Amino acid sequence: MTHAERIIILDFGSQYTQIIARKVREAGVYAEIHPFSISRAALEELSPKGIILSGGPSSVYAEGAPIPSFDVFSMGVPVLGICYGLQLIAHQLGGAVDKAARREFGRAIVNIDDTQDLFRGMSATTEVWMSHGDHVTQIPSGFERIGHSENADICAIRNVDRRIWGIQFHPEVHHSVDGKAILSNFVIGICGCSATWNATSFIESVIADIKHTVGDGGVICALSGGVDSTVAAVLLHRAIGDQLHCIHIDSGLMRSGESANIIEMFKTHFSMSVDLVDGSDMFLSRLDGVEDPERKRKIIGGAFIDLFDVEAKKFSDAKFLAQGTLYPDVIESVSTKGPSATIKTHHNVGGLPEKMNLKLIEPFRELFKDEVRAVGRELGIPEWFIERHPFPGPGLAIRIPGAITREKLDILRAADDIYLEEIRKAGLYTQIWQAFAVLLPVRTVGVMGDERTYEHVCGLRAVTSTDGMTADWFHMPYDVLARMSNRIINEVRGINRVVYDISSKPPATIEWE
Repeated sequence: MTHAERIIILDFGSQYTQIIARKVREAGVYAEIHPFSISRAALEELSPKGIILSGGPSSVYAEGAPIPSFDVFSMGVPVLGICYGLQLIAHQLGGAVDKAARREFGRAIVNIDDTQDLFRGMSATTEVWMSHGDHVTQIPSGFERIGHSENADICAIRNVDRRIWGIQFHPEVHHSVDGKAILSNFVIGICGCSATWNATSFIESVIADIKHTVGDGGVICALSGGVDSTVAAVLLHRAIGDQLHCIHIDSGLMRSGESANIIEMFKTHFSMSVDLVDGSDMFLSRLDGVEDPERKRKIIGGAFIDLFDVEAKKFSDAKFLAQGTLYPDVIESVSTKGPSATIKTHHNVGGLPEKMNLKLIEPFRELFKDEVRAVGRELGIPEWFIERHPFPGPGLAIRIPGAITREKLDILRAADDIYLEEIRKAGLYTQIWQAFAVLLPVRTVGVMGDERTYEHVCGLRAVTSTDGMTADWFHMPYDVLARMSNRIINEVRGINRVVYDISSKPPATIEWE
């Protein structure tokens, strides 16, 4: 997509970099993330209206610290340094950065020394989120201090003539009370962006893009039935009508009744026909005995592509394959986005094998999950569907650690069905980002009636999140947990123990594999 205005965020390895992008977009301005190692030519080609330097775990004075290969402060656009970004400003422009006597992690009060630009409209103090072990001890020549705290004498600086601002805290996290206002002041007040990025403008722009790209060719849409692929299908249908061919593959790794429900929903709600392909035998035979999670993902991705390749040949006009890939998928899969390690391979990211003669269309490749939901609402997709929890492309395969069998899948389907039913009954579904059951590769001793049992453990997972990049475990009420556990153990043959996962991301991931 082309963007008239954009803010570029240079990633120095902060766990919060993606949140900066989301918060800037919430202010109505398109933002995207690039590695700190981007070349000057590539950055100039992006024509940013402003640049944000993210935080990061490194010390600017350490050997091998991430430092751009050119003078990022001479690009002719405003720059905002956050945490490590502030220290980079001081380090590169003649100030000084040292290890702090007292490291600072958590909430802090910042005293505002000036409310002309970055802190416009704010009161004399504000609560912020700190996360640093180094601090600026000397301001570079030409800069002035505009904020300080009890623990850090220099919390915010600026050089109005050079249009450079730096802050020691993280405005992007929700603990920083005035964080949204600070980012908005920077991108709109200082950079002069017009705040026109929203679901409506995205739809108009992407429909024009799709029409231009596709021409009179056909598009195969890989329809999983999740929010992303469904919104993509409805958007594509609006753009190209009957040139769109939706295919849903039942991999045998779906939840209970899922495939039948998907076909019915599209027919009823969207007047769109979907071809149903039963690929369960193929998927399960290829996965037989495979335990490694990365191999499982690759096998599933390969099987999807092989089946789509066969189906695509049935449509002589098919030249494109559409997928609901999201920005976090791209960030997690492509470690070149910054100095962050690749976490896992997403089955729908990473390119298609050459034998498949279809070009890829990913209308949501630049969007976060909450933005896709906003697009879905704008397209008139019912709210009950928009609020559906994410369901991974590899399906239940990554919710059964170890080897997969039909028996295990049936057990997990039954447990997951009860779990989600109880969540809905308790009125908790919309409070949770994602909830699912996991069948653990562990058997434990139990007693049912007068008999000893030796059966599977079922893990229950529920998290709160805004985009899946970070997540906290959902504090499920004990009485609801008790009902879930009781029903699963009594109604699902093969499970005799239920546990609840209370890990956050990071350090754990949301899915178990």
